[in-house]
This record gives sequence, structure tokens and C-alpha cells, in this order.
Amino acid sequence: MSQSQEQSALTEASAATPHDEQQLPESLGNDMELCLSILREVLGEYDPQLLATFDQVREYAVEASAEHFGGMTDPHPDEDGLAKAVEVIDNMNLHDAQLLARAFATYFHLANLSEENYRVSVLHQREAEVNDSQAVDPVNEMTLAYHQLIGELGPAKAKELLDNLEFHPVFTAHPTEARRKAVEGKIRRIAQLLEVHKLLGGSDKKENYRRLFNEIDALFRTSPIALKKPTPVEEADTILDIFDNTLFHTIPQVYRRFDDWMLGDKAGLVPPACPAFFRPGSWIGSDRDGNPNVTAKVSRQVARKFSDHVIGALEEATRTVGKNLTMESETTPASQELKNLWSRQREMSERLTSRASVISTKETHRAVMLVMADRLHYTIERDADLMYHSCDEFLSDLRVVQRSLAEANAKRSAYGPLQDLIWQAETFGFHMVEMEFRQHSVVHARALDDIREHGLHGERGELQPMTHEVLDTFRALGAIQKRNGMKAARRYIISFTKSAQNVRDVYELNRLAFANPQDVPTLDVIPLFEQLEDLENSVNVLEEMIKIPEVQNRLKVTGGKMEVMLGYSDSSKDAGPTSATLALHSAQERIARWAESHDIDLTLFHGRGGAVGRGGGPANRAVLAQPVGSVKCRFKLTEQGEVIFARYGNPVLAIRHVESVAAATLLQSAPSVEKTNTEMTEKYADMAAALDEVSHERYLDLLNTEDFAPWFSTVTPLTEIGLLPIGSRPAKRGLGAKSLDDLRTIPWIFAWAQARVNLAAWYGLGSACEQFGDLETLRQAYKEWPLFSTFIDNIEMSIAKTDERIAKMYLALGDRDDLRDKVLHEMKLTRQWVLKIVGDEWPLQHRHVLGQAIRIRSPYVDALSVTQVLALKSLRKKVDKEELSQSQQAGFIYLILCTVSGVAAGLQNTG
Repeated sequence: MSQSQEQSALTEASAATPHDEQQLPESLGNDMELCLSILREVLGEYDPQLLATFDQVREYAVEASAEHFGGMTDPHPDEDGLAKAVEVIDNMNLHDAQLLARAFATYFHLANLSEENYRVSVLHQREAEVNDSQAVDPVNEMTLAYHQLIGELGPAKAKELLDNLEFHPVFTAHPTEARRKAVEGKIRRIAQLLEVHKLLGGSDKKENYRRLFNEIDALFRTSPIALKKPTPVEEADTILDIFDNTLFHTIPQVYRRFDDWMLGDKAGLVPPACPAFFRPGSWIGSDRDGNPNVTAKVSRQVARKFSDHVIGALEEATRTVGKNLTMESETTPASQELKNLWSRQREMSERLTSRASVISTKETHRAVMLVMADRLHYTIERDADLMYHSCDEFLSDLRVVQRSLAEANAKRSAYGPLQDLIWQAETFGFHMVEMEFRQHSVVHARALDDIREHGLHGERGELQPMTHEVLDTFRALGAIQKRNGMKAARRYIISFTKSAQNVRDVYELNRLAFANPQDVPTLDVIPLFEQLEDLENSVNVLEEMIKIPEVQNRLKVTGGKMEVMLGYSDSSKDAGPTSATLALHSAQERIARWAESHDIDLTLFHGRGGAVGRGGGPANRAVLAQPVGSVKCRFKLTEQGEVIFARYGNPVLAIRHVESVAAATLLQSAPSVEKTNTEMTEKYADMAAALDEVSHERYLDLLNTEDFAPWFSTVTPLTEIGLLPIGSRPAKRGLGAKSLDDLRTIPWIFAWAQARVNLAAWYGLGSACEQFGDLETLRQAYKEWPLFSTFIDNIEMSIAKTDERIAKMYLALGDRDDLRDKVLHEMKLTRQWVLKIVGDEWPLQHRHVLGQAIRIRSPYVDALSVTQVLALKSLRKKVDKEELSQSQQAGFIYLILCTVSGVAAGLQNTG
């Protein structure tokens, strides 16, 4: 594309762009226009008629959106634009509708990249404006938090808190990432091209254009729906991709950036100040709750995959660092400790050391490091004579090299790249991620009943296959521990923990799985409290749990450390978003007080998702809103689906995210933050109780309406979402229930988001506020109480992605006016009250860039939503009349799945 062609395309795209887009920051608007212009040309090359339809529907949708937003104060806005868009889409044949859906989905991927690119550029600009003479780095939230801690607590106490800092993101395989891996790869390459586009000129810029065209053309032509569901072993590639593209190299940068501020000119010349606080975990390949595809064999395979990959990365990094340690013995003499290490290496293997012997007398540090790299290679090969038997052994050798360099006054080499390698080994070990096993409490109870009935080895009849699998799971866990160390796999989570007996069951099964007591692996059993009743009873369960001998032993060994997990998903689905938020806050308060009374060093594990209905929203604000004593410089949460890619897919944004959460985790211990959380929780307790009671009642009234479950399945693409090949786990737990009770929360929330209702995020709050009636108190609580302000802000963001016009089309599929009216009334009421509380005329008015971005997306999401609901209407009604052939049904389902992927990309944080 020539410069004149580009300008012409940009002008044409701009002319068809909503006026709001012109109000975006210039660089963001330019990127979005560039991507739209290239996409339009790609569509025109594919089929001029497709481009014409794309433009026509886009124009009508933009017109309808302008009417909608412009008529926010008008209860009856003109909706001709939406009607015209519906007419065009409804008259399309199935094939063309599928292509149109893919075109809009492609646009959303490009819009997301533009916004990501803008956030990165803003961060770079802020960094460039930092004055080196400033006392703190205003861009690095960790430095700001630590500076505040020093001011409130003094340097010694602040350093103590820093040394205890831990951030545990646990990556899960929960299927909320609707993009297939092939699409993600293209998105990453387009992002790289887009990032450098504006910096180029001449032939370089032309080549950049050509490659952008190639990738965007390929993105449109690639089916958004994967050919098959991934296996649990394949799902592990999610972590490998993030590890390779960001985490392995990014996390040391986080530590280094903090050191650069804290140590100033001494950074890189003295031992580091920042501890390796990042502790990644994983449920992929080990979370078997309701997923029959995760077996003991799978867990072993995934653990081996993680281990081999990280050791391979450490081998490459060790070899790179070693090759650069070319300092001669005359300028940098080896310490006696290093010489001893070299001697041990020679005694271990002449084969390994012979290649390094030539340089050993002159460059001993280099020789030792190259042998260490070779030993890592043989660790993967499992050569018992040459391998490292633990990461601690490898780290010990690294520190010998580091001390030798420091003694020889080669401090920049000692605390430069070598320190980065040490940080990588400390962070990822030989396991990459700490695998956490999870299973439903009912499964353990059934296995024990089976064993008691038939005998451990089936002496009195055959044991059930599930019982064998449960026992094999503990054997797999033990094998992983033996191979990769205890850190690799020691946590065992019990879903739906109801009593301390559930914990006893796990320890008993762990013993029964092994003939030799010495083979029994070490377990930290973690109760997971999910439903409202379980949250309320959590302290009673914990009180009985600490009487169990195995638990008492672990408390002694670990110095009183204990983990408790809280489930945001099921509590929200069962009780409603308002009641769940308040119940979780209350449970954390009570558990923290209980732990303090027993001198237990508590870690609360937050089972959060990306969507508001699953505890989603900014993680740093969530941390700062936690009750006193519930964080203690450690924050652990689940990261899943689209959230993993959004937070960790880009190196710059990954650094920002980790620093932000770490800063909040530190700051949560500041006396000022503790005081605010405690006093405001007490001040607004009566308000919270009033909101809780009414919202809970209203939410249950909806769910308990006769035939609500089949109506929900009819008015949303719930059934079709279950067909998406985006995860190995079924949509239901498979324990025999046939109602909403057994439906997993992810499809519950995902389906409501697709229907542009987002009911799971807000339902009940409007009625609660209406009955409470005191707007001034609600506004004051929003200003003063971190928990309430975070909750309301998250709901406002969720409401911004709802659309009453589109929602009505979905709800009409169910032929239940009573349920439709309940939902629409509550939606309107909640919107009104949230806007009053935050002082906005429309959602996200005060958050300019985010609000504008969502408003600009809305017309394009609307087009996909209309396509989806019309396809659902055809599929629902015509299937009942048996008017569709199997191929036609398959065509409509594929169309719906394409729109599901596109709407998810357009709305973001949907699961």
C-alpha cells in the first residue's frame, strides 16, 4: 500500500467512524483507523460484496449506537439504525453471515491490539518523563508503596514486609479464552508490527505494511473456532507460551527495576534488595474437579512437560551467561571455593570438563558455568551421575560463582546477568509452576466408601474405576514430588469443603495409596469454601481441621503456615453478586481473626475470574480492599482464560501488572490502609446488611421462578457455548445434578455476557439500593469504603457492556414475559442507581479512555450480537419444527460459535 493509498484509506475509514472515536487519544485513534483501513482492503480483496455488507451493517450499527447513547436521557430513542441492521443480517444467507461474523471478530482483535499498544506507549512515555533525581519512581507502583511503608513504619519494618512479599498467580485451564491458539499467534505478530509501525519510514515502513496486510488477511481467513478441544496436556502450552514470551525474561526485570530505585547507583554492584517474590502456580493438568480428562497419567505428563521446559530454558541462560564470563584469572582470580567446585566437576565427569579444560586455567568462571549448563542438559536426560538432583543444588553452584566474582571485585558481573539467572532459578525452580491438585469432596467420600465395601485391593469385589483413579492421583503427586521436588506439587484443594471430615478423607486416601509409608507424599490440604453456607461455616470447619494430626504436623514443620481458598464463582452464582461480595469479605475477616488467635500464618487463596460476577476487575484494587490480617504481604489468586493473555501476553503490561499487584500486597499492611478498611467496614455495616438482605432475596426470587433453568438455556447461547472447543473440561461437574446447581459458573456468566445482559454481575443491587433509598449514604460509602467503591466501579464497567435493546431480542427467545420483565426492570434500576452513586450520566463517563473505547466498540459488538440472536432464533424455532437438515443445523451452530468468539473479543473480561 502506497502512502497516498494509506492516506486515502485512513480518510475513508475516518469518515465512517463514530464522532466519539475522534475524541480518543490521537495515537490510539490512528492505530484503530489504520487497522480498520487494512481490514477493509482485505475484505475487498476477498469479496467486494462482503466489504459492502460490512460497511453497510457497520454504518447502521454506528447510527443505532449514536441513537442509543444520544438518547440516554430519552426513554424512547429512535431505533431505526438497529432495525435496518437487523433487516440486512436477517436477509443474508448462512455462508455470508458466517463471513460477516468473522470480519467483525477480526476487527475486535485489531481494536484490542490498538488499545494494548496505546497502554504500552503511555507507560513508555511516563517512564521517559521520570526525573532520575526524584525520590521515588512515580511509574513503578512498587517503589511508591515501599516508600509509603518506610514513611509509616520505618525502614526496618518496611524491609521485613518486603522480605515476606509473595505474589502467587495460579494459572488455570478454565475455558473462558474463546480465541484459538492459531489466532493468538497471529495477534502476537500483528502486535509486534503495530508497535513499531509509527517509528518506521521509507522501505522499512512499506515492508511493515506488507507484513501487516499478510497477517490481517491470514487472521480473517483463519477460522476462529479450533478444530478440536485441546487435551489437558495441550492446555499446558498456554503456560509454556507465556513463560517463553514474557515471564522467564520479564520477572527478573521486575526485581531489577525495584533494585534500580532502591539501591540507586549501587544497583548491580551489591547484593540485590528485591526478593524473588513471584510464585507461579498451575491447575492445568492437575485440576480434576469435574474433568474426567485429567487423569493421573496426564498429571505426570504435564509435570514432566513443565520441568523439562524450564530446565531447558535455564540451561540456555546458563550457557549464555557462562560464555560471557571471559574474565581472565589475572584480572579476576577464582576464589578457593570456585576452584573446589571446578575440582568436584572434574571428579564427576572428565567427559563434561574436558571441553572446558582448555579455558579452565585462564577463565575458570566461564569453565564452571559451561559445565553447569551441561549438567542441566543431563538433568533433562535424567542421567543420575551427571544431573542436578534439585534446583537448590544448582542455585548453590550459581552462588559460588557469584561470590567468587564479587571477591575478585568483578561486581558488575556478579550482580548483573548472573543475578538475573539466580532470580530466574529462585522463581521458577526445576518445576516452572507449582502444580496444585483439586478434586470435589464428594469424589473422595465415594472412593473411601468403595474401599470400605470392597477392600483396598478389591478383595471383596471390584473397586470402581474412579476409586482407582483417585488412588493413582496421589501416586502421581508423589512421583512428581520425587522427581521435581516438594515445591513442584504439594497442595491439594478440596472443592465444596463442608466439614473437617473432607480433609481427613484426603489424608486417609493419601496413606492408602501407598504400600510403603515412606513413599507417602507430603500434602498441604487446602479447604475451598465456595457456597454461601460454606463461607458462613468456614471458621467452624477450620477449628476442627487443625485438630487433625497431619494438619498439626504440617503447622509445626512450616512454622504455622496454612492456606484457605475462597470461591468467588459459586458463591456469586448461588447468592448473587452483592451478597457474595459481602459474604466473602465477612468470611475473610472472620478467618483472619481466627488465624491470629491460633498464631497461624494465613494465606487466603482467591478463586477469582475475569468477569465481575467471578470477582473480576483490577487485582490491585481488590487487594487494597481486603480486611485487616487477610493478606499479610501474600496474595494468591487464580488467573484464567482471556485474563492470562491480557495480563501476561505483553512484556510491558506483564511488568506493570506484577508491579501493581505486588505494590498493593505490600501497601495492604500499611497502618493507614488497615485503618481505613477497618473503620469503613464498621461504619457502613448497617448499609451493607440492608443491601445484602434485599439483593439476596431479589436474586433468589429470579432463580427460583418456575422453569427458570430451561428459560435461561433458551434465551442465551448456553448450549452452544458448551460446544466451543476452548477447554478440556465439560460445562457441568457430572455428579448427577440436572439443574443450575450443577452448572459451572463460567458458562453461567459467559452466556449472560453473550446475551448482553451481564446479569451475574449486578442482579439484585438495583432493588437493594431502591429499598435502602439513602443516596447520600451510598455516595459517601462509594468515596470512603474501598470494598464498596471497587464493587460499584466493577459493576459500572459491566453495565457499560450491557445493552437493553439487544437484551430484549435475546429475552424474547424464551416466550416468558414475566422473567423478561424481571430482568429488564432490575437492569434499568441497577443502571440508574449505579450512575447516581458514581455521579455519571452514562457508564464510565469519568473514565475517558476506557469509556470511549467501550462506546466505540458497541456498534460492532451490536452487529455480532444481532447476528447471533437471529441465528439462535432460527435454530431454536426451526429445530422444534424439524425444518433444518443436519448440515443446516451445523451451519447455524458454526455461525453462533463465530459470533461467540467475536463478542467475547469485543466485550473482553467475559469469564
